[in-house]
Amino acid sequence: MALALNVFRTVTAEFTTATTTVYTAPVSYTGIVLLAQITNVTGTAGTVTCSVTNSASTVTELLKDFSIPAYDAASAVSGKLVIETGCEFKISASANSKFKLTLSILESANE
Repeated sequence: MALALNVFRTVTAEFTTATTTVYTAPVSYTGIVLLAQITNVTGTAGTVTCSVTNSASTVTELLKDFSIPAYDAASAVSGKLVIETGCEFKISASANSKFKLTLSILESANE
């Protein structure tokens, strides 16, 4: 059976102080991150870290200890971000329940 050529996904997550994998590109697909918005939902500033881990377990930070003011938002990517099969998008924050993430992803079949 043929894979769906293009699949759109929305992934949401709440940041914690632990590094958490919020998206892994599935087998036979490449994920293209179209939007990665981080919103501070509290009345105080805090910091976030977003990274991509490749299949060789190499971590590349997109944002590292990036400060977001109270009730403000920031984008973790400017432009598109390609995440190959098995690679992961990870997040962490300076405090639990302070930030929320929305990812808009286009998964494209690797055929």
